[in-house]
Amino acid sequence: MEYKVKELGDIAGVTAKTIRYYDKIGILKPSKTNSLGHRIYCEEEVDRLQQILLYRELDVCIDVIKEIMTSSTFDSMTALKEHKENLIEKKEQLDLLISNVENTIALKKGEIIVSDEERFKGFKKNMIEDEKNMYGEEARERYGKRSVSKAKEKVISITAAKYDKPIRLETEIKTTLAEAFKSADPSSELAQKAADLHRQWIANYWGRYTKKAHADLARMYPKDERFKAYYDNKQVGTAAFLRDAILIYTGFDE
Repeated sequence: MEYKVKELGDIAGVTAKTIRYYDKIGILKPSKTNSLGHRIYCEEEVDRLQQILLYRELDVCIDVIKEIMTSSTFDSMTALKEHKENLIEKKEQLDLLISNVENTIALKKGEIIVSDEERFKGFKKNMIEDEKNMYGEEARERYGKRSVSKAKEKVISITAAKYDKPIRLETEIKTTLAEAFKSADPSSELAQKAADLHRQWIANYWGRYTKKAHADLARMYPKDERFKAYYDNKQVGTAAFLRDAILIYTGFDE
């Protein structure tokens, strides 16, 4: 089958503008152009669009998708297998959260008794998955599998009373960091407060905090697209600013 831009967009559930954008950034080039100048997409491009949309479904940012799909080592079959594994994990997480909500409804009706720890199980798993996606293999290589496992155990052991602490800290870090960024001075009192809040936040996940590990993590922020996308979401340069603030805070800014 051959498709024009709008036809491909219709069967994929995306706009023609999106298809043209993917062409513009080099991740979905048409197979050919007909005599009227229309882009024509064939089976290979359909497969490629499916790959792109699967990555988007897994919340992978477009810059990372481009890096992956334009790499000389990209293999579509391997990617599909990884998609399947990730989607299964996502399904398990959704099933767990659905069960959580159903139990809470039943609890409110007085039909069952559920412990506070059980009520937060699904959210804890989600926190672990967020950390896994954010840190990936870098954490395992840098800190060792044992340390990462201990961090997961620490999250799992969080009680209902303590669950909202890292959530509050994460929000406070973003607010404080945004305000401190205006000064452009990572040594300012507000920037150092953001660095200390960041220390408190990661302490909820790490088995043992060290200044060196904190500094090493901060150095990754401006270099890794995932960290940059997270911290530079509102203001470009925030990830680098936080890195500098943490390096000053930990004494590794030489």
